[in-house]
Amino acid sequence: MTPGARPGPQTSAAPTAADVRRWRQYLADERAEAAVYRDLATHRSGEEREILLALAEAEGRHEAHWQTLLGDRAGRPRRPDVRTQVLGFLARRFGSVFVLALAQRAEARSPYDADDDATAAMAADERIHEEVVRGLAARGRNRLSGTFRAAVFGANDGLVSNLSLVLGVSASGVATSVVLLTGLAGLLAGALSMGAGEYVSVRSQRELLEASTPDPQAGTALPHLDLDGNELALVYRARGMGPEEAEAHAAEVLGRPVPDVADAPALAEVDEHEAIGTGLGAALSSFCFFASGAVIPVLPYLVGLTGLTAVVVASVLVGAALLATGAAVGLLSGAPPLRRGLRQLAIGYGAAAVTYLLGLLLGTGAV
Repeated sequence: MTPGARPGPQTSAAPTAADVRRWRQYLADERAEAAVYRDLATHRSGEEREILLALAEAEGRHEAHWQTLLGDRAGRPRRPDVRTQVLGFLARRFGSVFVLALAQRAEARSPYDADDDATAAMAADERIHEEVVRGLAARGRNRLSGTFRAAVFGANDGLVSNLSLVLGVSASGVATSVVLLTGLAGLLAGALSMGAGEYVSVRSQRELLEASTPDPQAGTALPHLDLDGNELALVYRARGMGPEEAEAHAAEVLGRPVPDVADAPALAEVDEHEAIGTGLGAALSSFCFFASGAVIPVLPYLVGLTGLTAVVVASVLVGAALLATGAAVGLLSGAPPLRRGLRQLAIGYGAAAVTYLLGLLLGTGAV
């Protein structure tokens, strides 16, 4: 045996009842995980679909391992663990990047490293599966990162800032109508500020990209360049190629009978404008996301609640929303969703508590 290698499964002694229960659970989990990857594959096409089906096939090999160990002791199929069941439910109905992020976490929790009945190859498979799923999830994260960032940050800004504003004003002892008006004003002012800021940000980024994007008309000069000159090579060098590589590529392009402008990488770069979006679209999205969060602390006052009751209800509603957005960020990033949710909750409540105490200290009376 190779030094440091783990021995294979111990099958010489009769397995105990605990061994059989553990193996049956592994068998159920492997079957369920294979089904998850097959379900995810139905929502994908091309290379991603092939990768997911290959992962399902690998889980099938692990399933066969436990089936062999169990033999006629396999009995009736067991239910997979709750996490795998939830993952399967989501995979069948959604197939989103959040499901891939959950699958990544599931692969990271594999017990095979510490189980002598699992082979070293199986433990290594699970570790590599985590990286494969991480890569697939990263593709989805990249596709929605801009929109998701705007949604989470906008909604959280609205939740935290307007809760802080409402609690601070309410703690000062002013009339409920003033608190309601202040909350609505904060909602509108914050949403407009977010929208305007996002518009300026996106417009500025697009303008910077436009200034750095090669002039498409420059390509018309290619057929007329001096073959012995180095102007095209200078363009390639300015865009990051080394001197020798630039000279060779310029000679290749200019040596063609009719230089193909579209094939000249120095004169045609990836257009990032589509990924950035438009300033107006970004502004409207930020306005809506902020407003959707900022309206929650105002809801109790809109339905007629007053005093401490309104404060408590607003805090509970905002806390639930903060937990949800924090958990969503955790799921997308592959981090523990509960921990991320609690962190978001602590930050939001911390900011609100500061303004509430200031309202009590500086206000005209208690709530």
